[in-house]
Parts: sequence; structure tokens; C-alpha cells
Amino acid sequence: MKRNLAALLILGIFCFLSCGERQVKLFNGKNLDGWTIHLAPDSGDVLESLVFCAKEGLINISGQPFGYMITDQSYKDYKLHLEWRWYGEPSNSGIFLHAEPIDGVWPRCAEVNLMAGRAGDMIASGGSSFEELAEGRFLRSTKESAEHPAGEWNTAEIVCKGNFIQAYINGVLMNEAHFDRSEGPIALQSEGGPLEIRNVYLTPLKD
Repeated sequence: MKRNLAALLILGIFCFLSCGERQVKLFNGKNLDGWTIHLAPDSGDVLESLVFCAKEGLINISGQPFGYMITDQSYKDYKLHLEWRWYGEPSNSGIFLHAEPIDGVWPRCAEVNLMAGRAGDMIASGGSSFEELAEGRFLRSTKESAEHPAGEWNTAEIVCKGNFIQAYINGVLMNEAHFDRSEGPIALQSEGGPLEIRNVYLTPLKD
């Protein structure tokens, strides 16, 4: 009996360490190393640090002016996890997947919307497209909102396998679609009001 318990304990420790090693942290909790900030062309002389900054273990995004912070590395076949909350009036933001910067405000990307009341909608931005849409670029979720009230933390988990994307909000599958690309950087949007983001990491999917 004791031998079996010891074996289970060792197995549990091994699994815990293995899972921990598979996680790729995109935010170190201290600064925005590994990210590049893009602000809209009409932002003038606004300091990037006033729009995106790391403070007390959180990413703070002002919401104004428009822009995004994008990973320096490209990713494919992963599950992305992050948590966000509105610390003022609920507003608008989003997560960009398979992003490709272009000459404009927003990159070419698949966006999982974080807009209050519409979190989980998906948007094909910058001339991109979803196979499920014959025309237009908005793929609205048919589910009721799974978001928590303003001031409370929400969880977004996004599975990207090949060009297939699934968006979960607080554990509820809100949307899924096939995008026109299967890899690229990840970006976080400033478009609306202030929000905080924490625990940003991805887990590579097995082949």
C-alpha cells in the first residue's frame, strides 16, 4: 500500500513538473520584455508607456489612444490563457491571433473580442477572413454572455490548432472558426477604456 502511494506521489510530481515546463509565459509580471508596442499613426507624441505598462504584476492598458502590443515571437498550435478585468467603465479591447502588422491602425489578424457584453465574438481584421463567413468580417457568438461584472476577473482561453480557433470565456465555448492563417504573433489591443491583464501564458499542443 505504501509502495503504491509513493509511486502515485512520484507520478504526480513528475506530471506537475512536466506540465509546468510546457507552459510558455508571455508576460513575466515585471516588464513588457518580448513585446513591441504599435500605436495608431494619429497618436501624436503620446508615450507608449502611458498606453501599455507593467505594474504590480499586471499589464495595464489605457484604452486610448488606439494601438496594440505584439509578441516578438510567432506561435502556432497552442492554448492561450489570460485573465482580464475592467477597473473603470466596461469598454472594449481584444486579443489578436496570427497577427501581421500592416500600414494601418490594426494588424491583419483573427481577433477574439473582449468588448463588454460581446466577449467571445470573433473579427477578421486587416483584410483577413474566416471560412465560415461568406461575406463581412464579424463572427458573432450565439451564446449569452459568460462575462463577470466589471471589476471582477474574467478568463479567456483560446485554442489554436492549425487554422482552427476556439474561444472560451470563463470556461464557456463562445465561438469557433477556421482562419486564413495558422500561425503568427499574439497581440493585446488598446481600444476603449482601461483594463488590467494578468497570467498570460500559452501551452503548446501535442502533435
